[in-house]
Amino acid sequence: MFRELRRKRQELPLQESIDILMKGTSGVLALSGDEGYPYAVPISYVYRDSKLYFHGAKSGHKIDAVKRQEKASFCVIAQDEVIPEKYTTAYKSVIVFGRIRILEDETEIKEAVEALAIKYHPDGDEAGRQSEIDRFRETLCMMEMSVEHICGKEGLELLRARQ
Repeated sequence: MFRELRRKRQELPLQESIDILMKGTSGVLALSGDEGYPYAVPISYVYRDSKLYFHGAKSGHKIDAVKRQEKASFCVIAQDEVIPEKYTTAYKSVIVFGRIRILEDETEIKEAVEALAIKYHPDGDEAGRQSEIDRFRETLCMMEMSVEHICGKEGLELLRARQ
């Protein structure tokens, strides 16, 4: 169903792609926006158990797009170093395809928001984390993207350096 990478030798092993998702701090979520235009929005996330979790407000363009179409993609750039003399970049990136939904179950919401909070403040205490979550709970919307396909790629310069 999903296309194979055209430059197959530049494809990252699945585990390396997952590692990039685990370590990344932000990416771009691509949705079907208004009037058929693509809508791509930078967003923080957490990857856990083959799912991506995002947060946002309970209303707006992003939420309308998620309600309109469950299919989405998400891209994380792990490395992007310009090599001027070669007119290229040394990069690693991952694109994920899947289906996104707004979480409704309170237990799912709690687990997702806590995972996100721990990712961005791993040394924080539980009381402080809960206080921050409670402060935004009424306006917070949590989304879950079930991963159907992951494809990582690295630039030729990185591939050559490894070989």
